[in-house]
Amino acid sequence: MTRTTPERPVDIEAMFPELAEHRRTTTRLHPRPGSPERDESSVAGPFLWPADEPWPLCEAVHEKGRGELLSDVRLERRILDEAWRRDSPRGPSEAERATLAGLAEGLHLPELRDDASIPLLAAAQLFTRDIPDLTGPEGCDLLQVFWCPFEVHGPERTMDVRLKWRRSQDVGDALTDNPEPVVVGRAECVPNTCVLHPEQVVEYEWPELLSGDVQERIDAWEEELMDAAAEEDTYELTYTGDLSIAPGWKVGGFARWGLTGPARIDCSCGAPMRPLLTVSDQEWNGGSLTWVPLEDREIVDVMGANDPTGVYVGRGQMRIFTCPVDPTHPHQINFQ
Repeated sequence: MTRTTPERPVDIEAMFPELAEHRRTTTRLHPRPGSPERDESSVAGPFLWPADEPWPLCEAVHEKGRGELLSDVRLERRILDEAWRRDSPRGPSEAERATLAGLAEGLHLPELRDDASIPLLAAAQLFTRDIPDLTGPEGCDLLQVFWCPFEVHGPERTMDVRLKWRRSQDVGDALTDNPEPVVVGRAECVPNTCVLHPEQVVEYEWPELLSGDVQERIDAWEEELMDAAAEEDTYELTYTGDLSIAPGWKVGGFARWGLTGPARIDCSCGAPMRPLLTVSDQEWNGGSLTWVPLEDREIVDVMGANDPTGVYVGRGQMRIFTCPVDPTHPHQINFQ
């Protein structure tokens, strides 16, 4: 099933023509639980990976045997998902509750040394043929994203994210199964397997990056809308929530800066970097309901519907920035 973002409630560029200089497209990925093939774009699906090429490993020194068993994470999600889908309002059955109660965090592999190598998780596989806003090194048509499921790397103790660009036609015999770690730091670092429904939409830059004059005019316009919404008891439309930047997993576009305010992220070559991939905990929320795809309107209030991937890293959003001059330059990650 395709996913269709509704037309924006107003033509904001017609009201503020200056926004034409702050327009950019993004591809909303619309991940939804499914069973993708290895030659398809996906979140956490089987990768098109050469059988004779070493799988990326985390070799950093950190605790790797304590956390949650990956098998337990998936078992718990399966039980809860099945419970939500049943007609009974009681949730998990007594037997299921007993199973869930038996899942425990803690030291699962005491023999696993901190300096041992563990496989990185397959996070996302993206083909340029599916995603208009995905651009990489010349000749490459496939991006594969990995991360270590322990948020303990570097001085900021955060995620280790790896990017692999390749030519899909060069892959001969493909690996049958993605290698995986036995233990993960947190369940929220593990993405559910999802098929993608890419859709290109238009975004406008974060309001604090607009000129002072445009910001003031947008503020005045929003105040008028707020007064009207209060009188009529209707939805309160805002530039930030409804017209600027799309929520959810996406490629390209602009970055939201709700927690920290705008930050300049430069490449080692000096070029201002751009968002490559945004990883988000929510496809929509109460402040962005106008972005809910038409096909999902009937499930807006269904538990878990707006969190298909199960991922929550940082404070809910992770952005991978790359260099627009040379995508092979080291990437950077930023959390909001």
